Amino acid sequence: MRTRPPSSVVGAAILRDGRVLAARRTSPPAAAGRWEFPGGKVEPGETPEAALVREVAEELRCRVEVTGWLAGEVAIGTSHTLAVALVRLVDGEPDPVEHDLVRWLAAGELGDVDWLEPDRPFLAELGDTLTTLTP
Repeated sequence: MRTRPPSSVVGAAILRDGRVLAARRTSPPAAAGRWEFPGGKVEPGETPEAALVREVAEELRCRVEVTGWLAGEVAIGTSHTLAVALVRLVDGEPDPVEHDLVRWLAAGELGDVDWLEPDRPFLAELGDTLTTLTP
């Protein structure tokens, strides 16, 4: 029996001044109140980078540029995988549309919020990255 390859989901680790942006979910009910990297599904024919730029524009009304990717991918259930990109703001300030709150976190604050499980494996590398960016 052939199985369909997992669909790609991309998340944005938006970096600024040695901090990363975390966004608090409002839905579905099981995820409401928990934190994530903003992003979403890669549409057919779309590159992961283009999907991330589009998703951030839709969710946060700002424009970003992908500068690199954190290592690995994480399964989200049996039908999706998550990859997280390092991005920088190019235009605008994050203004949440699909989230009820955003927060800038330094490396030492990453554990202060309740991250969704798929995002957690990226936190160690992200913390190291943030530490190298802090003057």
